[in-house]
Amino acid sequence: MSAPGRRAWRPGADGASSGLSTVVLDAVAVGGQAATSARIENYLGFPAGISGAELAERGRIQADKFGVNFLIPRRAIGLEERGGFHLIELDTGHELLAPAVILALGVQYRRLPIPDFADYEGLGVSYATDSAREQLRAGDDAVVVGGANSAGQAALALSENGRHIYLIVRDDTLDRSMARYLRDRIDRNPDVEVLLGHEVGHIGGDDHLEQVIVTRTASGDRRTLTAGALVILIGATPHTDWLAGKLDLDQDGFVLTGPALGTSLRDRQPWNQLGRDPFLLETSQPGIFAVGDVRAGSTRMAAPAVGEGGMAVRFAAEHLARSSTRVRKFGGQAASRS
Repeated sequence: MSAPGRRAWRPGADGASSGLSTVVLDAVAVGGQAATSARIENYLGFPAGISGAELAERGRIQADKFGVNFLIPRRAIGLEERGGFHLIELDTGHELLAPAVILALGVQYRRLPIPDFADYEGLGVSYATDSAREQLRAGDDAVVVGGANSAGQAALALSENGRHIYLIVRDDTLDRSMARYLRDRIDRNPDVEVLLGHEVGHIGGDDHLEQVIVTRTASGDRRTLTAGALVILIGATPHTDWLAGKLDLDQDGFVLTGPALGTSLRDRQPWNQLGRDPFLLETSQPGIFAVGDVRAGSTRMAAPAVGEGGMAVRFAAEHLARSSTRVRKFGGQAASRS
């Protein structure tokens, strides 16, 4: 196995089409987070949009064409090094051994516990500013939920086109959670209306989000907001518990790659022997790459994630080529196990 990935249907197709023997693991089904979206409208080649499930299925068919091996459902629960290879331990007790791994693990976005919430994902409900822009229709206002810096930045960004933005904050103040400069900018922006001490109770609409009903927690008073987008920025949890201590993660558990790793790796094994810095999407372990939402600093959009998958395959091939040269030059276990 040259480049097994996990939860990465598109990198799998790219890897196999590049001549790499590729295995794709997924704990649930092909497509990951993208497959749950009701409609993706910012993906090149689908001007009318496409459902996440259909896009994922088309990706699986394309991957099958190139000979990708799918192991579903399989969950990776451990990562080790063995004889110059990466060993992936599965929840079935089996193991996969390969010189290159692409991690497309995704995240679990924190959702609002309200009825029919999932029905509007991709139809007005999103978890990123850029995705919200794609879903907004002409003349629509928007609702942003959250009290941290990301929510403040989203509210300001979405208001740039003259839209009225409602910022829903569960707490009774922003002082403890949002930077002062953002609070000041919001105070000066007449297009951003902050509703402190409020929660979203219900959402509605026919084929697209049209209404967001919020409740004042102290009194129970309800207010109906007319809006075409609801951006949820209350946090996300990456699927990286099994990687703690194996790869460098940021404080929130997202995988650090490329320049985000800093320059100290140059003095650490095995980087000082490789004679190179990590590739752009490479993790703190040579030959292991991270793409999509699980990567620190990602855009959390489908199209860029697919692009990262293609880049990671190219970097994996480059890593394998350089590693093969080193093995031929210096010898080692990898030569007898490739």
